Amino acid sequence: MGVCVRFAPSPTGPLHIGGVRTALFNWLFARHHQGKFILRIEDTDRSRYVPGAEQHIIESLRWVGLTWDEGPIRQSTRTELYRRYAHELVQRGYAYYAFDTEEELERMRQDLRAAGVPNPQYNVYTRQYMRNSLTLPEEEVQRRLASGEPYVIRLYVPADREIRFHDQIRGWIRFQSRELDDKILLKSDGFPTYHLANVVDDHLMGVTHVIRGEEWIPSTPIHLLIYEGMGWTPPEFAHLPLILRPDGKGKLSKREALQLGIPIYVIQWKDPHTGEEMPGFRELGFLPEAVLNILALLGWHPPDAQREIFTLQEMIQTFSLERIGASGARLNYEKALWINQQYLQRLSEEAFRQKVAPFLEAVGVPPDAFHLELANLYRTRAHTLREIADEVRAIREWTPVRSIQSGEVSALESVTLNACEQDALQAFLRWWRAHTGEATPDVLTQKIREIARERELKPGQLMLKIRWAISGKRQGPPLGALLHLMKDKAIERIAKLIEQT
Repeated sequence: MGVCVRFAPSPTGPLHIGGVRTALFNWLFARHHQGKFILRIEDTDRSRYVPGAEQHIIESLRWVGLTWDEGPIRQSTRTELYRRYAHELVQRGYAYYAFDTEEELERMRQDLRAAGVPNPQYNVYTRQYMRNSLTLPEEEVQRRLASGEPYVIRLYVPADREIRFHDQIRGWIRFQSRELDDKILLKSDGFPTYHLANVVDDHLMGVTHVIRGEEWIPSTPIHLLIYEGMGWTPPEFAHLPLILRPDGKGKLSKREALQLGIPIYVIQWKDPHTGEEMPGFRELGFLPEAVLNILALLGWHPPDAQREIFTLQEMIQTFSLERIGASGARLNYEKALWINQQYLQRLSEEAFRQKVAPFLEAVGVPPDAFHLELANLYRTRAHTLREIADEVRAIREWTPVRSIQSGEVSALESVTLNACEQDALQAFLRWWRAHTGEATPDVLTQKIREIARERELKPGQLMLKIRWAISGKRQGPPLGALLHLMKDKAIERIAKLIEQT
């Protein structure tokens, strides 16, 4: 049987980048082994269902290009199937009916806390004095079932057993059964819990490897007992490391990410309850290929440790579970920006124009030939498409006269010209107006240097004054290329600098 993996998110909220990384690792593993990748929506917990969450999950995966071979399969359409297997586990002696009311359960918890038990559980000890099919006579159990009395089905966890499994990333992991509680498998409303539906679907769908976050490690012994109860062979397990804050001090939470200015979603999420909008990597101007590269390096260690940029095909070829570390992976946002910058610079001009045009429109800049070319100049230094659009908007709107006339403290106050500099700029403008046809970017740069040297000025300082005049910035794309593109507008702005100082 070939490799079969699944990504099985719950629509209880937006898809975190940790979930996208889990999907990516499953997808890479499947593609590396020419296997199957299934998308399964685990939506049986209706009390925690969040409107829009499922669409956010699907759109996130589509944007980064993680296509699935089967799905999306929704567990809410398979509830009768899970109920059948839950009752079969009871018949096999691996689960039991429990009729305890909420009041009785709360009384049990209070009694245990009063006795000094910090974490009360319904387990091998407490089940002995609760109302369930293990303690009630068979006739009483059947009477309660026939009368329609509410019940749940709980997993029967055996006493004094060691439950162990070999994790593909972490090695052998062991649990003592006395530390586990008898998890509910089927709720009183007839819906299965995560544990039952997860195992049933993994078996029926032929999943060979379960690759998921390390927070699911405590659930694994429960799942193994269900596999045992049904007489099924469990899949291989691999639990991925957490994604940590940039300083490595704990898991990267939504609150901390917002404080640090780090996106935790790949696409924007709008909270249906509060209306709060949180931009994702897409809205910040990252390329989907770059995001996959960024996420792949959060836990996976490629064979060539010196390389940090990988095409998707290269990741598929070299990916393996053995090269995933068990320690948490820090999300270095500065490095993420650098990776995206590398991808931006590798785009063809046509592809870049298509990518940047929506961002220009979003900031009120028409994506015409001039502004697209201006954006292309800025991509040599910028990290994101949004940063490029902001730079184009800023230079488009810049005018030194407006700043002075508005009464604001103008940046030009720190860019005064002495008599020699004024003379140099006037000479440059005279030459440019007279030689427009031959003023290529290189010629323009060379002429500025030549005029500066003739007047015993530092070329770099004169270039700084010119750059400030045309853009209001001290840094930017190559000055010669910027002057050549802006032409008449650049001449006008330099003339205004001379006039105002």
